[in-house]
Amino acid sequence: MLETLGLDQQAEAVYRCMLTRPTMRLAELIAILGQSEEAVTSALDRLSALALVQPDPDGGVHAVRPEVGMERLLAQQQAQLASWQQQMEMSRVAAAQLISECTDLTRGMDDPGAERLVGIDAIRARIAELTGRLREEIMTFAPGGAQRPADIAEARTVDRPMLERGVRMRTLWLDSIRNDGPTLEYATWLHSLGGRARTVPTLPVRMIILDRECALLPVDTADATAGAVVLHGQGTVAALCALFEHLWQSGTSLGAPPSPDEEGLTGQEREFLQLLGQGLTDQAIAGRLGVSHRTARRIAAALMEKLGARSRFEAGLRAAARGWLTPDI
Repeated sequence: MLETLGLDQQAEAVYRCMLTRPTMRLAELIAILGQSEEAVTSALDRLSALALVQPDPDGGVHAVRPEVGMERLLAQQQAQLASWQQQMEMSRVAAAQLISECTDLTRGMDDPGAERLVGIDAIRARIAELTGRLREEIMTFAPGGAQRPADIAEARTVDRPMLERGVRMRTLWLDSIRNDGPTLEYATWLHSLGGRARTVPTLPVRMIILDRECALLPVDTADATAGAVVLHGQGTVAALCALFEHLWQSGTSLGAPPSPDEEGLTGQEREFLQLLGQGLTDQAIAGRLGVSHRTARRIAAALMEKLGARSRFEAGLRAAARGWLTPDI
């Protein structure tokens, strides 16, 4: 029951036994527990590392009172979780910094490396113009989960002629589109025309990269229809291409369902835990995963059951203790 705090079952048994008889010696512990001397001394070493036992003046050891020892361990776990949350936030900020810097380019309208588009009509017209001149490849991040039927219909009119003239198309979708019929049908239709598609749990921003020469990103990540920026700078576009390739390698082919990892977690579940560790609410997590609030609550309940946790906070602690939350700095 105390594994989350770093206390395995064997060490817990020794600790509980020592609490019942504070003056108990090693030989007595071995006899009562029915364990080998090596096992008991190993457990005592772990308890000592956790500061749950302390040496006596006569050379023995005694158990620290649980109200003191448990509070200390909880404080340590909370500090570790807070540190992890801070590191994850730093990672998120670092990942978003490039997008932010790209957006900043739009403030100077005379910047030759960027052009600004205002409104969905201007965005659609520029996309049609750029894709009409495509020679080799288009790479796309498609976050937001299920796509609107009107957007799908508009996209089809652009996609077909592009693919028919041999342009390579790679699209990264969210895992959640696998549960949306119209979006999945559209992605399958693209595949039938030669487009390639993979899915990932989350995506940082909506993005289109054309012939590795320019990239189109939203000015406001919360509202992709408000405006966009088209970037032409060689260094910026190269960095965005590298970001795409990194996420593409981690994606799952649309024709193969995402499989659980060695811990039994799907990519979506692991990403849920990562976002939970950052302190996001179920509603905010739902937006990042492209699922409904109800689905996010269902995922949270399943993870809490899997972890044996009774609260979101305890789930974060248990996930961290199992090594399921590993910041990627």
